[in-house]
Amino acid sequence: MDREEMKESMAAVEARRKENAEAEPRRMSAEEKEALLAAYHPDYKRSMFTPLAVGPNKGESVPKELAALLQANSRIDPEKVNLSVPDFDDDVLVIGGGGAGASAAIEAKRAGARVRLVTKLRLGDANTVMAEGGIQAADKPNDSPAIHYLDAFGGGHFAAKPELLYRLVSEAPEAIQWLSDLGVEFDKAPDGTMITTHGGGTSRKRMHAAKDYSGAEIMRTLRDEVLNLEIPVVDFTAAVELILDEEGRAAGAVLLNMETKELLVARAKTVILATGGAGRLHYQGFPTSNHYGATADGLILGYRVGARLLYPDTLQYHPTGAAFPEQILGALVTEKVRSLGAKLVNREGEVFVHPLETRDVCAAAIIRECGERKKGIATGSGEGVWLDTPMIELKNGEGTVEKRIPAMLRMFAKYGIDIRKEPILVYPTLHYQNGGLDISPDGSCPNVENLYAAGEAVGGIHGRNRLMGNSLLDIIVFGRGAGKAAAEKARTATPGKLTLAHVKRFDEERKAAGIETNEVSPRLLPTYTHGNPRLEGQGKAF
Repeated sequence: MDREEMKESMAAVEARRKENAEAEPRRMSAEEKEALLAAYHPDYKRSMFTPLAVGPNKGESVPKELAALLQANSRIDPEKVNLSVPDFDDDVLVIGGGGAGASAAIEAKRAGARVRLVTKLRLGDANTVMAEGGIQAADKPNDSPAIHYLDAFGGGHFAAKPELLYRLVSEAPEAIQWLSDLGVEFDKAPDGTMITTHGGGTSRKRMHAAKDYSGAEIMRTLRDEVLNLEIPVVDFTAAVELILDEEGRAAGAVLLNMETKELLVARAKTVILATGGAGRLHYQGFPTSNHYGATADGLILGYRVGARLLYPDTLQYHPTGAAFPEQILGALVTEKVRSLGAKLVNREGEVFVHPLETRDVCAAAIIRECGERKKGIATGSGEGVWLDTPMIELKNGEGTVEKRIPAMLRMFAKYGIDIRKEPILVYPTLHYQNGGLDISPDGSCPNVENLYAAGEAVGGIHGRNRLMGNSLLDIIVFGRGAGKAAAEKARTATPGKLTLAHVKRFDEERKAAGIETNEVSPRLLPTYTHGNPRLEGQGKAF
């Protein structure tokens, strides 16, 4: 990193700040956006994808890192697992301790089911707490679920499953009310009205937030409710294989105690996969904003029992991950920073993209600026562009940053950077798994009876790109929905004899396809070794 070059660039940004703050950059046309994405977005880099040779999505391309895990060996020898005496026996087994899993467990418990939640880390260790900017809901007089639908459908390149998106936007106002009733402290005006702001791709101000701690505040409240309802939580315990009955219906899971390595058997009438995302696979070597356990477990578990994936070839690279200092490389810089007025600026102080274009467009624009246009700023561990945060108080008044985005202020202050006075360096970070398990509106997986999924492990809700604030929304809407549906199904479900025969069948299919690998899955946790550029298919060591 050339510090003198960085100082010169910062001076250019400062010199043009007032001019840039007052000028509104032009929005791109649809044709311009498509051309930009095709040329620069990682999802369009087809050399980094490979077709699957086995399973329900055979012939479809997925990221190479995901393909290696979907077609890997099971972590268990089914012959050595005793299914006859389960360690746990419940109506509903929830796998995953984030916002979707907690919401599902709460509603299943309230519906009268015997519920157990298992999580490979702790309850609340999830991408939910990493979400900062807010949660969308059309609950203001100038807005409606129909307008919300149009924004999200277009932002997702018109690829969302209409019935899923309809449920998302229709139940959004109720989701906000449900969270508020549970105790979430949303930002409010003195008269009690909830404060809402814009997000990228939104035509109305419908972003509800708790400063820039929105996900953490929601998870805090959900966690408290799980504990208040006395729902059993088995932490530091990962699901390593789903269990079916002799009719091919989901009937539980084989669990691995992460500390003792003991295998446990959980029998259940219905199973909900709420395992979150995949950022820790570091697709294409990108850094990630995701929590430590985001390794696509639910996709792998579901795929091996026959659940189909939808859009597994599409990921979201959040345009503003921290690019400097290296200690926080990839950490999320919330979109709320841009919604409050900060703009993306290149090395020469030029605003090169509208700050509230959709996330995929902004990410592609930054990659182009640092690549082809050679107007990025070297950081020592890569490149980045400026996010001119001092614009926020220039436009909104002194004190706005501390009041509205205190987490961002503190994160950079630890490294001697005052975002009220200095711009920050950003670059796209692997943020969200757009694709995942295919579900029906009630959260059920069509190909596997008694199996449900919710949250980031699901595909199709957002299409091929997600708007800010719709992920915190979908974990609530579809988490609650899956919990209710799984509890209702459990009233009449009668599991047959437990079996792991699908593991052997999948092995035979792999062998017939000529796949030979030493990889085992699910991965459970990433492994980082200093200085090793490739880590078992995980990408760079950050």
